[in-house]
Amino acid sequence: MAERNPESVRVLDLVMIAVGCAVFAFSLVFFNIANNLADGGLSGVTLILKAVFKIDPAYTTLLLNIPLIWMGYRYLGRQALIYTIYGTVVLSITLWIWQRVPLTINLDHDLFLASVGAGICGGIGQGIVYRFGGTTGGTDIIAKMFERFKGVPMGQTLLWLDVVILTISLVYVDLRHMAYTLLYSYIATRLINSAIDGAYEARGNLIISSKYHEISEMIMAKMDRGVTILNGEGAYSHDPRPTLYVAVAPSELHELKEIVSSVDPQAFMTSFSVNEAAGEGFTYRRPKSYFVKSREERKKNKNKAE
Repeated sequence: MAERNPESVRVLDLVMIAVGCAVFAFSLVFFNIANNLADGGLSGVTLILKAVFKIDPAYTTLLLNIPLIWMGYRYLGRQALIYTIYGTVVLSITLWIWQRVPLTINLDHDLFLASVGAGICGGIGQGIVYRFGGTTGGTDIIAKMFERFKGVPMGQTLLWLDVVILTISLVYVDLRHMAYTLLYSYIATRLINSAIDGAYEARGNLIISSKYHEISEMIMAKMDRGVTILNGEGAYSHDPRPTLYVAVAPSELHELKEIVSSVDPQAFMTSFSVNEAAGEGFTYRRPKSYFVKSREERKKNKNKAE
């Protein structure tokens, strides 16, 4: 089987990211905006600007993401950068389209139904985007930069950004609407977590492959993640079975799977939730070069340095 470049852009990913963005945009227009519900993240900022200054979210989504992508592009891999730009553009376009579709979802002014509908629809849309390695930019980029430069966990930054944005949203929504917004956020978060197996948690991964050296080299070079080689043994054959252990962020799980599959399509990989990951190596800094250095090359460079 031909090896697949983990940084390559796949048509299926682009199609599903577009579908997810369209569903998320539908939710924002016909549930959040129509029922005066706020939101967290950059979407929440665009809703604030619409309510206060009457600026179309289709435009502010694109404009606000431009400086964020420019600041964070070096911390995104090639594929992640392309998918982020693509997702941002598609979300802006679908927001523009949905706002001009003469459709009304009659919920008889029931905010409970509106918040549930927004949570289900928005959660599914965002979950699809994240499931296929995409993102719509926004506060995710800010969180990655804080983790890189300040050592603040990504989940913590995202949580506080959401708190700040939702607090500012009180300029145009009352406490009753804010309460239903929190219900919407809870439902959406649960669905997103189900789609990508944990939004803010780390993911521990065990990888068993005869090509464990190649896989570990690729992970360290392309993802800048530390890898541990565990000494294992086959229960039936009693043959040595080196096993790789690596912890990544949920948003990086897609990239890790691509790397493992590109090196060894027959590799066995299991992933599980990790409540917290801290310490050296758990950062979002990306290598400047996408070329993989072999162990021999690194040893030579180390010897020269010594």
